[in-house]
Amino acid sequence: MPELTIPPERPRIALVTGGSGFVGGRLISHLLQRGWQVRALARSPQSEAQVRALGATPVKGSLGEEQALRKAMAGCDVVFHVAAHFKLWGEQALFDQVNVDGTRNIVNAAAATASVRRVVAVSAAAVVMGDPAPMVDVDETLPLQVRAFSPYGSSKAKGERVLLGANRVRPDLETVALRPPFVWGDGMPTLHEMVETVHAGRWQWVDGGKQAMSSCHVDNLCDALILAADRGRGGEAYFVADDEKSTLKGFISALLSTRGVSVSDKAVPFRLAWTMAGLMGAVWRLLRLKGQPPITRQMLRLIGKPFTIRTDKARADLGYAPRTTMSNGLAAMRSDKRYPAALASQRGDRHTVAAS
Repeated sequence: MPELTIPPERPRIALVTGGSGFVGGRLISHLLQRGWQVRALARSPQSEAQVRALGATPVKGSLGEEQALRKAMAGCDVVFHVAAHFKLWGEQALFDQVNVDGTRNIVNAAAATASVRRVVAVSAAAVVMGDPAPMVDVDETLPLQVRAFSPYGSSKAKGERVLLGANRVRPDLETVALRPPFVWGDGMPTLHEMVETVHAGRWQWVDGGKQAMSSCHVDNLCDALILAADRGRGGEAYFVADDEKSTLKGFISALLSTRGVSVSDKAVPFRLAWTMAGLMGAVWRLLRLKGQPPITRQMLRLIGKPFTIRTDKARADLGYAPRTTMSNGLAAMRSDKRYPAALASQRGDRHTVAAS
């Protein structure tokens, strides 16, 4: 009697948005390593080439094209929504267009695609940040916050509401939001901007940089995203972070040291920086100046006060346990050979985390 052969289980298929970016590109690699088939939304030939080089199948489209999103999702099991508009300055309408309306288009397209059972999105820890105040060991019981001085955080909070309300569109569609704090790792796109700010002599620590902070290595975030695809509870949000906590000055100094850069102790009090940021913002708007002010209230809210998070819920529900330590992550950054080329080629609006 011939031996019974059982065909292998069909590989799961994922669509990744933001696949040409820092987190999305790393997620593609993690998924492929775990045997997934990966499609990646790409809105330009350059993005198509980047995701193809990573091993994903590019699908042309953007967050503003719901029909293109439906086509990209056809046959997919899970959608990982990573794409976002992140700047420390800009008009609320643009943030909302990408981070709120784009998320709504993702939800609507997923609801119209029978194969998609789950959407896992990268939100942000900033969604719980209201008026400036210390926030230590916070958890998911805090309410979402919307503030005029924080168009990014506000848009992510509004986008999260849209995402987690998806069961009103299709009851059996499960949606999960992950809220990382400062995301870092080898290849992070903002490090060269920090280096340039230091070299330009424009770096100052807000309140001396002594405020406590949580961080999330990009590989830890990718692990959490994949765990959420299987174990996350629909309609829930989860904070995810590294095991270790640090201070702003300690952590950012460590990041800069991977490029052989040291920073002076020059500092500015938070209250003075907040006032300066408000005045600069008013001038930029009044005169319609290009670029962004040297300091913004959104930046100060993100890094100017102590902010640490708890990950108990992610550990209990997802089985989340960060594998990459700060020491291992920093060691990988010191050996990152891509950095000189990135430093020479990448330019644009600065959105550093500690510059004034």
